[in-house]
Amino acid sequence: MATRSTSSARGARDELAIGWREWARLPDLCEFPIKAKIDTGAQTSVIDAFDVEETERAGVPMASFRLYPDDRGEMEGPFCEAPICDRRAVKSSNGVTQERIVIRTTLALGRRSWPIELSLADRSEMNFRMLIGREALAGVIIHPQASFLLGE
Repeated sequence: MATRSTSSARGARDELAIGWREWARLPDLCEFPIKAKIDTGAQTSVIDAFDVEETERAGVPMASFRLYPDDRGEMEGPFCEAPICDRRAVKSSNGVTQERIVIRTTLALGRRSWPIELSLADRSEMNFRMLIGREALAGVIIHPQASFLLGE
């Protein structure tokens, strides 16, 4: 009797193939593509956010912030606002733990989009403004030798 693989409820036809870096979109936050590094070593995805402020609207905790959509920090991005879904202690690649605000938003890669959790941090000294962590990568096949398989 043939058995079905339990690694994915979706067929291979539904899986998305990406490279180690891709152009990502966050349609709930901005219209610009953001160069993102795919990072299976990171649990939660993160984006470079600045001027982060916590507010409240109708009793809902909100984060307001700005983004730099380009990786050189030359183009100031839009003002963004999103509900805060969590605060987490996150250990960065240099081993320092910091508490970060986490929001829930939509990630779009190529023609596919799905909800993700995204922490807000100062990544101004990093090569990539955004990291896409493993929690956001279910059903995705990563080709570590390839880049920008989905185009811009």
